[in-house]
Amino acid sequence: MNNGPLTGLRVVEFQGIGPAPHVAMMLADLGADVVRIERPGNRPMNPVVERGRHRAEVDLKSDAGKAFVGKALAHADVLLEGYRPGVMERLGLGPDEMLSANPRLIYARMTGWGQEGPLALAAGHDLNYIAITGALDSIGAKGELPIPPQNLVGDFGGGSMYCAFGIMAALYERERSGRGQVIDAAIVDGVTNLMTFFHGQPHSALRTTERGAGLLGGAAHFYRCYACLDGKEITVGAIEPQFYAELLARSDAPKELADGQLNPANWDAYTEKLAALFETKTQAQWIALLEGTDACFAPVVPLDEAKDHPHMKARGSYLEHGGRPQAAPAPRFGRTPGAIRDSAQDGEEVVARWASNG
Repeated sequence: MNNGPLTGLRVVEFQGIGPAPHVAMMLADLGADVVRIERPGNRPMNPVVERGRHRAEVDLKSDAGKAFVGKALAHADVLLEGYRPGVMERLGLGPDEMLSANPRLIYARMTGWGQEGPLALAAGHDLNYIAITGALDSIGAKGELPIPPQNLVGDFGGGSMYCAFGIMAALYERERSGRGQVIDAAIVDGVTNLMTFFHGQPHSALRTTERGAGLLGGAAHFYRCYACLDGKEITVGAIEPQFYAELLARSDAPKELADGQLNPANWDAYTEKLAALFETKTQAQWIALLEGTDACFAPVVPLDEAKDHPHMKARGSYLEHGGRPQAAPAPRFGRTPGAIRDSAQDGEEVVARWASNG
C-alpha cells in the first residue's frame, strides 16, 4: 500500500493532455487519491502518465454528472484542470462556485497562456509558449532555426512542475489560514521564471542567450556534444579549470588546448581538434576512459536504453510495472516513499468513501 508523503490528500483531476496529467501522476505517485473525471467512452492516451488514477466516466453536462462532481469537490483538497479559460465556468464548476461550496479547496488551473491577457483564449502548444518567453530563441545552432526541445521546457518544465509547486505552497498556506485559493499556473509564467538565471547574469561573449553561442549554448568546445568512431555520441561539460584539465589529460588531447579555455576566439578551432580526437574511439572506449571521473563526461543515451545505464539501474530510476519500464516516483523520501499504482475504474467508490469519512 502506498504510504507516500501525500497519503490522505484528495485530488479531483479533470481529463486533459500534457502538463496537467503529469501533475496528477506526481501527486498520485506520492500517495494522493486522484479521482480522474473522464468523458464517457474515454480511452487512456498515455497509460504511464495516467497511472495511479481512480477513474470515473462522467457526463459533465448532465444533472447526474454535475451532482457527482459536486459531491467529489465538496470533499476534495485539490481541483486540477487544464481547460481554456472560461470552460469550467460555463460548466458551472468555476472557482467562485466551488470555493463557495468548499472554502478549503485548492483550485489549480493549468494553461499555456494563463487565465488573462491578449492570448488567453487562443489555442497553443508548448512550442508557442516558449517562443514568446525568450527561451526558444536561444536553443539551436548558430545561423539555423531554433530547435524544439521536445515539450520538456514548456509543458513539463514551466508547466507541470510549477503547477505542482503551487499546489504544495497553497496547501502549506492553508494550514495557517484554513482557506483554499485559485492557482493560475501558466506555462509562459513558469518558463519566464526558469529563465531567471539568464536575466540575472551579465551579458558577455561567455554568458549570452544568442543562439548557438556562449558557454552554455553549444559554442564552447568544453561544453557540447561530440560524435564517436561508431557514430554514437558523448557529452563533455568540463567548465571549471580543474575539470577541464582532467578532461584533456585523460583524453590525451593536444597540449595547445590547455591555454585560453575561456577565450571564445579559440572555441571553433579547439572544437575541431576535440571533434577529430573523439572520432578516433568508439563511445564504449570513451566511457571506459572518462565516465565516473571529474572530466564531466556522459554518453548520449537513447531513451529506450536509459533504463540499462549502470547508474540508472543502480539508483532504481526505472521500475518494471505493467509490463513496461516506468520512471520511478520522484523525488525520493526516506521515511514515506512513493510508489507506482495502477489506475482503476473505481472513482465512484472512492468519492463515496470520501463522503462517508467526511
